[in-house]
Amino acid sequence: MTPTVEETPDYSFVRRPTWVLSHVLVAGLVAAMLFAGIWQVNRHSERGDRNELIAARVEQAPVSLASVAPPGADALVGEEEQYLRVVVTGEYRTEDEVLIRNRTLEGSPGWWVLTPFVTDDGWAVAVNRGWIPRVFEADAPRPGTEPASGRIEIVGTIQPARTAEGFQVADPDEGQLSTLARPDVARLAEQVGYDLSPVVLRLDPASVDPGALPTALSLPSLDAGPHASYAVQWFIFSTIALAGYPLILRRVARGKANSAPEWE
Repeated sequence: MTPTVEETPDYSFVRRPTWVLSHVLVAGLVAAMLFAGIWQVNRHSERGDRNELIAARVEQAPVSLASVAPPGADALVGEEEQYLRVVVTGEYRTEDEVLIRNRTLEGSPGWWVLTPFVTDDGWAVAVNRGWIPRVFEADAPRPGTEPASGRIEIVGTIQPARTAEGFQVADPDEGQLSTLARPDVARLAEQVGYDLSPVVLRLDPASVDPGALPTALSLPSLDAGPHASYAVQWFIFSTIALAGYPLILRRVARGKANSAPEWE
């Protein structure tokens, strides 16, 4: 019986243009999956840092808003002091109230209610009093959503103001606006007659009736989120591609060798 001689795999095909394109595509996909996995790892780390910050700051006693973010303070104070609990005394100016468009709560469309709160020192802070459903209209009375009247003390957490970025459409520069696309303190300041803090004060849910409107906004959940599991999935996909593609090439190469003509 003549022994069977295994043919040497023929990898000459890997240099053909079609296969070169295949190599490039697979390499690109692997790089993209690795990038996605690393991005998810970074997001997981950022989520953990944010959770630690929130957990630490909610345990702190509220400080005076004037000591942290008075008018004229650096606009970055909103990012740096986000979630810090603050307290301020004054009264609401509902005549200058605006609604923030396209805000949802548990899947329901609606608005955020942004109401200036004039402090005892004469300057004001934009207070995010919470969410109301879309049935309310910006240019019509909103019964049942009014804040407490007169001089009061409110407690909340610092929320950064937002402006249009990148390809986002900014609100008109002129006119008296009843709605804004985002909590843009700089734009609100253009239509009120007093100075504004550069931050937004998110009203503390514990300080208002839980069944009343607006529905005060809770702080973000402290769970770890899905980022770690997503990262694992992307790394598994990239490993499968890295291990599987060479096996495919080897199978094709062996098929090429076995199909080569025999010479007597």
